Amino acid sequence: MTKSAPTDRLPAIPVQKMTADQKKAAEEFEAGRGYPPRGPFAVMLRSPDVMLRAKAMGDYLRFRNVLPKNVSEMVILMTAREWTQQYEWSHHYKFALEAGLGKPIIEAIAEGRRPDSMSAAEADAYDFTIELHRHRSVSDATYARALKQFGEQGIIDLTGLSGYYTFNAMMMNVARTPLDEAHGATLKHFPD
Repeated sequence: MTKSAPTDRLPAIPVQKMTADQKKAAEEFEAGRGYPPRGPFAVMLRSPDVMLRAKAMGDYLRFRNVLPKNVSEMVILMTAREWTQQYEWSHHYKFALEAGLGKPIIEAIAEGRRPDSMSAAEADAYDFTIELHRHRSVSDATYARALKQFGEQGIIDLTGLSGYYTFNAMMMNVARTPLDEAHGATLKHFPD
């Protein structure tokens, strides 16, 4: 007997079932992003103010942070891996490759191990991010390396990316948002 996929608890709300506040928020979201709320935003639309504030933070963290794009995408993939968040992983896998993150690095992250070969910036971001996720803090030595590499704004952006994509992962893991099959790349679940 095969195990069926968990039911999507909070699927996208059809337009005809949206409240006036949800419609207004969905229109504002689409005007800014060019597409209707999907993924974590479709979940968050149940609380329109949360969704719009999350969008505003995401607009900065995803598109305008001070980190090199390959580093930014690596941190997003690391966060998706830590939360086994299929939707974010499947979307950002492609973006990471486009940003120049090496496939061996992505594969190592998917397997839950430290990549063998990284640039100094990638290694500093990896160490910072993995410590933050797994130890809920960052050691002085790791902080000093990241500070030298990225500056204070980079430290905030590294931390912000981890926090923001953790927030998105929590939303979708609670909602049981299904994987977007069109994107293809998936994560194996780690044993509990």
